[in-house]
Amino acid sequence: METKLYTLPEAISLFVRPGDTVAMGTALESLIPFAAGHEIVRQEIGDLTLVGPISDMLFDLLIGAGCVRRVVAAWVGNVMMGTGYNFRRAVERGAPHPIEVVEHTNLTLQAALKAAAQGLPFLPTRTALGSTILERNPGLKTFRCPFTGQTLMAVSALAPDVAILHVQRADALGNAHVWGNLGVTQEAAFAAERVILVADEVVAPWVISSDPNRTLVPGFRVAAVAEARWGSHPSPCQGYTNRDDGFYRAYHGASRTREGFEAWLDRYVRGVEDHGAYVRLLRDEGRLAGVAVREHAYTVAADYGF
Repeated sequence: METKLYTLPEAISLFVRPGDTVAMGTALESLIPFAAGHEIVRQEIGDLTLVGPISDMLFDLLIGAGCVRRVVAAWVGNVMMGTGYNFRRAVERGAPHPIEVVEHTNLTLQAALKAAAQGLPFLPTRTALGSTILERNPGLKTFRCPFTGQTLMAVSALAPDVAILHVQRADALGNAHVWGNLGVTQEAAFAAERVILVADEVVAPWVISSDPNRTLVPGFRVAAVAEARWGSHPSPCQGYTNRDDGFYRAYHGASRTREGFEAWLDRYVRGVEDHGAYVRLLRDEGRLAGVAVREHAYTVAADYGF
């Protein structure tokens, strides 16, 4: 089978286009594809619609960099610190330009992606009934169940153009192992037209096939695989990288003003050539030693013999 292995700049250039709807940060506070987001900024890919439940500061960063036209999310900000200043400036003052916001709950967003993954126009749910979110999202409508007569919520399907997923490991054919908190990663992988995997480690196919039940994303759904060790930094990647709390605090302070954010962006994103240069900068700042895995906890081997 043909390899799907690219460099990260190649994968972003080939499979993310201006105006795309992009699912990112699908595992909530972990496995956030920051390296891919940085590359989108460097390539100045704009007019994007971002889709994700809790994006941590990645959506805020992309909004501040001027890459975003629309956000479909349950929450946008900086999970550890609270407010996302770039998001707030864009909504309140249109800086650097106005954005449209489509509100979801975590569960309605999961249902929207799952409906698209299953080829359905919508999925029913009871979540968010009685809330005012229906007034702010045209993709949520109430209807009467034809079997019970109960009032239910219909969540319209949401099919991204591309899902960018950070995973622990993948092979060059696009088969990926993911563990820890999964969020809506699998729903996004099956809902999207194209899938880009950013893996901390690219491994031989036999490694993936040795543990088939951990294969969350199958290769036939994947357009590109890119290896990027520390590619989820500053978010955690269980078994590879811990959360860099200090980095989140520093971003929060810097992004409080537009000028501070621009200086931060110049140092960590625009001012480095690629992800490799970003990692070297982090190492020079002494950050990587502090977020390396301190105590390994391996699973017990499973016997797939017969």
